[in-house]
Amino acid sequence: MRRVIAHLDLDAFYASVELNRNPALAGKPVIVSGSGPRAVVTTATYEARAFGIGSAMPTSQARRLCPQAIVIAPDYAAYRAASQEVWAIVRGEIEMVEQVGLDEGYLDLTELVAPKAAMRRLVADLKGATGLSASVGIGPNKLVAKIASDCEKPAGLVALSREGACERFAAAPPSLLPGIGPKTGERLAATGVRTIAELRAQPEDRLREAFGERQGAYLQRRARFEDEGPVAAIRETKSQSSETTFDQDVADRSEQERAIERLSADLCARLDRRGLRGRTVAIKVRLSDWTTVTRARTLEQPTNETSTVAAVALALLRAYDPPRPVRLLGVRVAGFEREPEPAGDDQLALPL
Repeated sequence: MRRVIAHLDLDAFYASVELNRNPALAGKPVIVSGSGPRAVVTTATYEARAFGIGSAMPTSQARRLCPQAIVIAPDYAAYRAASQEVWAIVRGEIEMVEQVGLDEGYLDLTELVAPKAAMRRLVADLKGATGLSASVGIGPNKLVAKIASDCEKPAGLVALSREGACERFAAAPPSLLPGIGPKTGERLAATGVRTIAELRAQPEDRLREAFGERQGAYLQRRARFEDEGPVAAIRETKSQSSETTFDQDVADRSEQERAIERLSADLCARLDRRGLRGRTVAIKVRLSDWTTVTRARTLEQPTNETSTVAAVALALLRAYDPPRPVRLLGVRVAGFEREPEPAGDDQLALPL
């Protein structure tokens, strides 16, 4: 049976929550960002995006592009509360929902007689109840739905067949496709493959030779907009982490270790709230030259104890012995013994 899947994506979610709390900001360029010298844009209103501002851009650069922009510090508690309200409404109207973040998720509409009409009603209900707008993509699989939801933001509703997606995005770069990152896009471009259509036309043996058996086949499936992944009501959580980017590179080992202890405490508090215990403890270290290193250790018993996680993370940091000042530190726990309650975000960035 042909599936009908929707991807619902809340428009400029963090910024929209801030506008709801302060309507005087409506129509103005607003940036949600931290305030440190290395802060990056979390999200921005569409008025700010018109100046070329985008997520993950350094805030200093965003200020240069739009000096009149209003910068607001993120309030993650408010965003989580707004997200919970949104997805309670969605689950009240659609039976099969897979939430994949605070602001996006997949909905299985296969059993509905009029999927587009159902989504129009849902988006209107969300707007009326929460003041938040959403864009929707509808397709025969999750990949097409995800791509379609980005086509006409904000407040867009686009339905595409697989064949229609192949035609509409033929001239787009392969990196448009989720799962094909910038580095893979660069490798493809180096071989003369610069569009999705060109990727789709590549002989399978050439892609397998260049990227390996598994990835070569995967790239071609992506280019054909093929995706067999179902909408799963509960998404398996692979890991949880906390990380921080320092305002200034940190060379002092004691300061690095204090940061590891704080990150471990925050992470374990969240693990405890969700009833999660993991066997694998890992750290992430980004040096001043942007070299990024991860180290991990697997324990005999799963844990969410701060003392245990911090001790392992500290031992990993000391064993690595960063050769340069540190720009970023992170602590991660994985290998969970059982699935937690559904939640929208698996990583938290902390200002330190």
